[in-house]
Amino acid sequence: MLFETPSTKSRLSACALAVAMGFTGAAGLLATATPAHAQSVPAVRGLPDFTELVDQVGPSVVNIRTTERVTQRPSMGGMDEDMLEFFRRFGLPVPNVPRQGPQQAPQPQEQPRGVGSGFILSSDGFVMTNAHVVEGAEEVIVTLTDKREFKAKIIGADKRTDVAVVKIEATGLPAVKVGDVSRLKAGEWVMAIGSPFGLDNTVTAGIVSAKQRDTGDYLPFIQTDVAINPGNSGGPLINMRGEVVGINSQIYSRSGGFMGISFAIPIDEAIRVSEQLRTSGRVTRGRIGVQIEGVSKDVAESIGLGKSQGALVRGVEPGSPAEKAGIEAGDIITRYDGKAIERVADLPRLVGNTKPGTKANVTVFRRGATRDLNVTIAEVEPDEKAVARGPSGQGKDSSQPTTSAQQLGLVVADLTAAQEKELKIKGGVRVVSASDAAARAGLREGDVIVALANVEIRNAKDFEAAVAKADKSKPVSVLVRRGEWAQYALIRPSR
Repeated sequence: MLFETPSTKSRLSACALAVAMGFTGAAGLLATATPAHAQSVPAVRGLPDFTELVDQVGPSVVNIRTTERVTQRPSMGGMDEDMLEFFRRFGLPVPNVPRQGPQQAPQPQEQPRGVGSGFILSSDGFVMTNAHVVEGAEEVIVTLTDKREFKAKIIGADKRTDVAVVKIEATGLPAVKVGDVSRLKAGEWVMAIGSPFGLDNTVTAGIVSAKQRDTGDYLPFIQTDVAINPGNSGGPLINMRGEVVGINSQIYSRSGGFMGISFAIPIDEAIRVSEQLRTSGRVTRGRIGVQIEGVSKDVAESIGLGKSQGALVRGVEPGSPAEKAGIEAGDIITRYDGKAIERVADLPRLVGNTKPGTKANVTVFRRGATRDLNVTIAEVEPDEKAVARGPSGQGKDSSQPTTSAQQLGLVVADLTAAQEKELKIKGGVRVVSASDAAARAGLREGDVIVALANVEIRNAKDFEAAVAKADKSKPVSVLVRRGEWAQYALIRPSR
């Protein structure tokens, strides 16, 4: 097969034209072809060569493996404990099964959980990756390109931005260079290095398809067409200067595989989060207490706003910083702390990045006129804070699990007054995360536990006391509220 570059095609066209005009001599052909070629063909740019970038950045990219502790349940004649419990609960006769003699208590086993990627932030062993790569991991193993392996501590993980920082005990490591995301342009060549499907140090390349893609409250993602697959998560997105400009995090897919649309977390946002994780093990965010939506073009024109911009305030939480500052439902917030709110997603991002306790100026458009209001930023509710997990034990807060709670696979937090009012209950604890035994029992994030082992649960302190007293050699009953419905669940603790 013949592949023609633009310059080759132009030369062939010039040759055909010369023959058609009767120029058969070499001198005549050159004399005719050269001026035409110079005038009609633009400068040709060759495809980029990524080899130097791979040599430069490759040693800074790591493979991350995680394991989880799983307890195999004993079975009776091929029938597991869940099936036997089903028969008992509904009063059905238990089928006759052959006895296999006394069985030993099941022993917890470490099983592979997943594979991801990461990159070295600093020479003393701090590594950045995605929060979903290390979430729920019992053990995190980092492998360098020189095949050295280290057990890592999870310093902190933030689900909202999907950023995590882990630490390995090593020095003199090759750290990445951090790029300037503001200089990144659509159409620019970028490269990714990671471990798709566990294939270490795989290099893929493409271009920036778009910037500022709003797919989350706090992140304006970078969209690319770089091939990203399971295992690439947490790896770096690199520009042609060898600088990291993003963390590969998500893909759009109908099949589960790569379909030409990938999303990366901008590195400036990730660095901001990582600094808080390294300092305190968690991320502190600001809030003002408003419910917002976008402003349509028709609405903007009808009220005299001009163009579709800003964030329309649909509701203001009682007693919130917004209410105290005088923000009203129906206001349109057009500027925050001097920055224009072009899209509705800009406001939660800017407020979230503001340190609680500081004052910010908010410009609102109200009934045809603008006015400036001063608002004191509050902190996001405790049950929404990031929780650091892992062997390091850092970042403890009100939703940090104790050893007893971990046996149940639960992380809980106190209900806010608003949540109690909404559910019309007095007390209980909200499930922040459910894994292992709790997940197998059907519990999930957002459930509210109001009783455990027939003990009323009013708050997280009551929950911890009840868990500590419960006989965890037997299934532990919990009464759960999910919306308006209540149900019992049996949690079989891991041993």
